[in-house]
Amino acid sequence: MTRPITAGVDGSEESLAALAWAGREAERRRLPLRVVHAWRFEAHDALDLGDRDTQRQRVREATAEAVRGVGERHPDLTVTTDVVEDGAARALAAAAADAEMLVLGSRGRGALIGFLLGSVGRQVIAEAVRPVVLVRAGDEPAAEAAGREVVVGQHGTPEDSAQALRFAFGTAAARGATVRAVRAWTLPPVFGYSPGSLKLLDEAGGLEPYEAKGLADALRPWRERFPDVPVVEQVEMGSAGQVLLSAAGRAQLVIVGRRARRTAVGARIGSVAHGVLHHAGCPVAVVPPA
Repeated sequence: MTRPITAGVDGSEESLAALAWAGREAERRRLPLRVVHAWRFEAHDALDLGDRDTQRQRVREATAEAVRGVGERHPDLTVTTDVVEDGAARALAAAAADAEMLVLGSRGRGALIGFLLGSVGRQVIAEAVRPVVLVRAGDEPAAEAAGREVVVGQHGTPEDSAQALRFAFGTAAARGATVRAVRAWTLPPVFGYSPGSLKLLDEAGGLEPYEAKGLADALRPWRERFPDVPVVEQVEMGSAGQVLLSAAGRAQLVIVGRRARRTAVGARIGSVAHGVLHHAGCPVAVVPPA
């Protein structure tokens, strides 16, 4: 089954940047592009928004105009359009289920807009079963030029980061880019290790070599599967979010895994993903676990 790359649009500048990014990625991967615009009828006499049919027609026309630009830039790309009268979070999470990835627009550092406004954005990212890519307004094709890396965070066991690494290597292969795999570590409390763990640390020669081995072990199957993709291994002491953001300065895309969980105040995606989404200047992909 061939999954499309799906872009969510809402008429904002950010969503148009996301659509352009999705079109380029679909062409690189030789995949179809699906464009989804979720909307709800709003009855507001003072603003004279018109009846349901009028509003639906306006949404269809705006979506068609956005898609027309993609078709002009990528004439060989297969593009389909869906205008869905439903809540944005539910419609986009459903669209992601059938997609290779879902691409949405996001605002400047420190805030999110459009589909990523408040609980809607958190819900989409937390519930999507496929990767969600966030693109800022002003994103340009030049940012994907050779020499800029695909940066991916790795943590824990090889299984913990398998999906994020799979996405990183596949993306780098399509772009002819280098993967920079980043593993951050901090000094744990002395009682945080079991006797068995301390023995492994001693055999590895210390904590940093132990972490370096963990990164190398996680990368090994992906290096074998993608032998032509150059890889830079970075093991650095510090918080995962800060280390990833430091590496993001030379990145064309940053990829983080998702640790979604629900709380009394709604869906949460984990502090590392949250921090990178808010502060990275390049597009960010949030990859769910298997």
